[in-house]
Amino acid sequence: MKYEEAIKKLEEIVEKMEKGELDIDQMAEQLKEAQKLVKMCQERLTKVDEDVKKILS
Repeated sequence: MKYEEAIKKLEEIVEKMEKGELDIDQMAEQLKEAQKLVKMCQERLTKVDEDVKKILS
């Protein structure tokens, strides 16, 4: 999954939560998905940051 797709999915999850569109079971499932997406995004950003630092060194 691309970084932009992960961010879009996270935004959709947040929007559903803010609108109260999820029951407790759906919310738990979406929170787990959001957690995975955040981890993936953080890893991707860390790698890009390291790559940029290497290029600039």
